[in-house]
Amino acid sequence: MKRIVILSDTHGNCKGVDALRPIFAENDYIVHLGDGAWEARTLLQEFPEKTYACAGNCDFAPLFPYEGILEVEQVRILYCHGHRYGVKSSLTHLAFEAKKKGCDIVLYGHTHTALITELDGVTLINPGSAKYPVAEGGSYCYLVINGNKATPVIVGESFF
Repeated sequence: MKRIVILSDTHGNCKGVDALRPIFAENDYIVHLGDGAWEARTLLQEFPEKTYACAGNCDFAPLFPYEGILEVEQVRILYCHGHRYGVKSSLTHLAFEAKKKGCDIVLYGHTHTALITELDGVTLINPGSAKYPVAEGGSYCYLVINGNKATPVIVGESFF
């Protein structure tokens, strides 16, 4: 069993990311989905063996690729910020790309709205924003993978 903490759209909120450090330390993977290159770089320095990050539309001179694939146990995960797939309009293109790449799950951000949904056999997970959530407080996602089973949970709280 592997545990993943997923966050996105931190937009310079170092205080919010710092509040999650104990959670990062006790989990197997950390995935930052963009729009927070500084925070992602800091996480990569502190937890290099388990941090994965991608660039978002507000990450100028990106330090990270726009997307990546992570294989955890028997689950293949595409992670990206989502802006290059038009996620504010529809999730169809993103689900299609994930399926084309043989991924069971896709992690994305950009909309600042937490969501777990399924489309054409692909589970799409948006952890929301740790800086500018649509609702009150920030959010992130806690994902547990056991074999080929994935259990995502959105955790919403004010940690500013």
